[in-house]
Amino acid sequence: MLQGLSKNRGWIWFAAILILFLLCSYFILSKGTKTYLPYDSHSPSPTGIKAFYTYAQKEIGGIGRWEEPPSKLSGSENQLLLMVEPYTVPNQKIMDEYIAFMEQGNTILLLMSNPDSMFGLNTNYTESPSSDGQIFMESSKEYRAQNFSPVRIEHEETDEVLLNDEHGTVALKRNFGQGSLVVSNTPEWITNDSILKEEHLKLLLYLLQKDNQALNVLLIDEYIHGENSGSTFTTTYPQWFIVIIIQGVLWTILLLWNRGKRFGPILVSREETVRFSDENLQALAAWHIKGNRYQDSLSIQADYLKFAYQEKWGIPSSKEWMDRADQLERKSKIMDPKSVKIFLHDLTNILAKEKITKQEYLLWSKKLDQLRKEVEEG
Repeated sequence: MLQGLSKNRGWIWFAAILILFLLCSYFILSKGTKTYLPYDSHSPSPTGIKAFYTYAQKEIGGIGRWEEPPSKLSGSENQLLLMVEPYTVPNQKIMDEYIAFMEQGNTILLLMSNPDSMFGLNTNYTESPSSDGQIFMESSKEYRAQNFSPVRIEHEETDEVLLNDEHGTVALKRNFGQGSLVVSNTPEWITNDSILKEEHLKLLLYLLQKDNQALNVLLIDEYIHGENSGSTFTTTYPQWFIVIIIQGVLWTILLLWNRGKRFGPILVSREETVRFSDENLQALAAWHIKGNRYQDSLSIQADYLKFAYQEKWGIPSSKEWMDRADQLERKSKIMDPKSVKIFLHDLTNILAKEKITKQEYLLWSKKLDQLRKEVEEG
């Protein structure tokens, strides 16, 4: 009983220490600095864009955050959706919904360091990307700005190049139905840390107002920063491919099952774990074979057969082999009565030898074993 109480006290102390540890961890972590993901419109950190959001609230008006799928975007015109460095490339279904939004007369401003594969855009890598102090040109105007992207955007004949540098196109405009896409490879311009450096804010306002003379609503897309915006297995691959994969898995399972593969634990057979009572006999037999003591082994078998005859057929074990001829002729079924005396004569001679060969041992051991089986099993 005392042992049970001590065990219970040990568990109580363990539970108390665990609860205390959890409470301390909660209070320490809750008072710690909150971490934000990059390009979050709520983030006041250097990589966030809360400064631009606050500025747009005062100077532009009509700004808001969009955290729903693009299928729920309003179909009204003159809306601008600002997408800053999506964490993943959306799947084709979501991309089509964004394109439908632009075709209804709206604009998407995409700021992404490498916009390759977004809205059918292509990029190429430069040998020496721009750095601090690079001059950007639009028509005859020049701007000082930073650009650390290693890629430049490939423009088509129908595209309008908005900004470029000595390495290629930095920003362009592409029409989609009644709306358009404005894309730039400079998301760092809009961050809290860089928006007031060089002429970044002026260039951002230029890109925002390029195709929105009568802008009604400015939305910052936070859906592209959520966990539901990325591609899933069912949306990335076509349905026919998924069906083939599922069928392949099922056929593999059936094939393995048909071929008798093991499903479950390996059970060790009893023979590998149990010690049997004939170990002494096996060790003695092995000793006889390794020491070439064939005569001793054969004598033991013959004596055992004598005791078996005494127990089963009542033939005294003290009788010599030749004196057993009459009884064996009557009771033995595997021995020819005419050959019993010859067999017993040969057996007496072989047992009288001091040494016998391995061949003689194997021959007579087999004969004696057959007689033993007749007595014990017959």
